[in-house]
Amino acid sequence: MWFDKDKLLSAPDALAGRTKPVVDISRLHRVLGTPLNEVPEGDEVAYFALGCFWGAEKLFWQLPGVYVTAVGYAGGNVQNPTYEQVCTGGTGHAETVKVVYDPAKVSYDDLLKVFFENHDPTQGMRQGNDVGMQYRSAIYTTDDAQQFAAIAARDRMQTSLTAAGYGPITTEITPTGAFFFGEGYHQQYLDANPNGYCPVHATGVACG
Repeated sequence: MWFDKDKLLSAPDALAGRTKPVVDISRLHRVLGTPLNEVPEGDEVAYFALGCFWGAEKLFWQLPGVYVTAVGYAGGNVQNPTYEQVCTGGTGHAETVKVVYDPAKVSYDDLLKVFFENHDPTQGMRQGNDVGMQYRSAIYTTDDAQQFAAIAARDRMQTSLTAAGYGPITTEITPTGAFFFGEGYHQQYLDANPNGYCPVHATGVACG
């Protein structure tokens, strides 16, 4: 079954989910060696969707101060969706990167800068040739401070993008709901597959 990939579904119209995760969330990060589902005391969590999550995850695991990253699905209406379900447009999810970080070493503003400068946040339900709601630009915030910071960064980026001739930013900025870990083969995909598909859709515009 396939759905309109440009239209977010309400919960009653979404596909059926499942009670168990699609991956063993006790596994370790392939690069950092840290548990995927652990948040050390004092660390914070951020969620970003900026197109294909394979390349997006690598951007964040390379940053000093990042404890662990994982890819999965957020912003939708289905519990523990599979990748195949997400691809139909029938779950409402975006491909999302979970970032656990030490705010004493890397700030949320630093993460926002990486987010905005490494994709085109004006494209709506797509990034380049990757078309559909799963590739939409989104920031899922965990508290009011993140929400305010994300909106402020968006506004700064909009000023820079407008000056460069781009249209309005379509990034969804909303409090996070449930995040569901993606399948094991998606986790740290570009470490396991160094020559894997990794499109770059950065505008070249700096987030001031």
